[in-house]
Amino acid sequence: MSFIKTITLFIAVSLSITLLAACGSSSSGASGEGSLPEKITIDYAFYSPTSLVLKEFGWLEEAFEEEGVEIEYVLSQGSNRALEFLNSNSVDFGSTAGAAALIAKGNGSPIKNVYIFSQPEWTALVTGADSSIQSVEDLEGKRVAATLGTDPYIFLVRALAEHGLSVNDVEVVNLQHSDGGNALSNGQVDAWAGLDPHMARLELETGAELFYRNPGFNTYGFLNVREAFAESYPDAVDRVIEAYEKARKWVLENPGETAEIMAREAGIDISVAELQLERNNFSTPVPGQEHIDSIIEAGTVLQEAGVINSSVDLEDVVQQLIDPSFAERVINQ
Repeated sequence: MSFIKTITLFIAVSLSITLLAACGSSSSGASGEGSLPEKITIDYAFYSPTSLVLKEFGWLEEAFEEEGVEIEYVLSQGSNRALEFLNSNSVDFGSTAGAAALIAKGNGSPIKNVYIFSQPEWTALVTGADSSIQSVEDLEGKRVAATLGTDPYIFLVRALAEHGLSVNDVEVVNLQHSDGGNALSNGQVDAWAGLDPHMARLELETGAELFYRNPGFNTYGFLNVREAFAESYPDAVDRVIEAYEKARKWVLENPGETAEIMAREAGIDISVAELQLERNNFSTPVPGQEHIDSIIEAGTVLQEAGVINSSVDLEDVVQQLIDPSFAERVINQ
C-alpha cells in the first residue's frame, strides 16, 4: 500500500473511530437561542499563545460565572489530537491548523471554524546542525519525522511537491511533534517537519537548522467548534470568541508577559517562547477571504498528492467549514 493511501486510510479510520466512540455531547442542558450548556470543554495548546493566556487568567470562567457554566480545559498536543477530541465530543472547541481542519471536514467531521487565533509561521523543515541536507531535493530517500494530519505534515507534502518530489520519495516517520524533535536530535531521522515551540527549542538549544521555510505554506490557526454545539448554543460561541478577543488584545499589548506564560505552561526557556511568539501574527481574528484562499490552495496541493480525494469539491467544503458570522457579530460591532 502506498504512503498516500496509508495516510488517507489513517485519517478516515481515525474519524470513523472517534465518531463511533461519541457518546453524547460534553455539554448538556436545554438548547436554543440564548440558552447555555451546563459545561463547556475547550482545548488549549502550546502552539496557540492566546489559548494559554485565556487559561491563565480565567476569562472564560468569568464570562459564564453568573450562569454557573463549568469550564474544562483539555491539552491538545497537535491538530490531530484536537480533531480527535472534537470528533469524539471530548471538547466543544478545538485549536487546529486550517489545512488540517479542511482534511477533517472533507472526511465528514462535523466542525466549523469560527475564529482565527493567529497567522503563524509555526512549521518549517528542520535538520541537525551538522547535517548535509541543505535543500528539499536532498530529502529524497531520507527519513523525515512528521505528525500525520497536522500542518507540519501538510507543509512537508507541499514543500516536496514544489520541488518535484512526493511523500513516496521519502520515508515519513509518524511521530507526535515533540517526539519528532527528539528523534531528530537523537539521529533517528534525517529531517523533521517541525512545530513551535519544539522547533524553536531545538533551533536555540541544539543549533538545529530550519533549512526550508515558507510562511505561505503555513495555514492559519483555526478555532473550531462542533456544529451541534454551535447550533444549540450560539450565545456560548459568542462569549467564547469575546474571551479569545480579550486574550488576543492582551497578547498584543503584553508580549513579554505572554512569553512568560508560554514558557511556564510548555516548560520551555523564555528565549524559546519569545522566538515562537515572534513567529505569530494576531492581526486577523475574523475568518475571511484570505483564510479561504489559503486553505483552498493547500487543499489543491493535497488533492494532487492524493491526501484529499479528487472527488471532493474543495470550495464547497471550505464554505461549509468557515463560518465568519459569529466573529463578525462579536468583533465588528
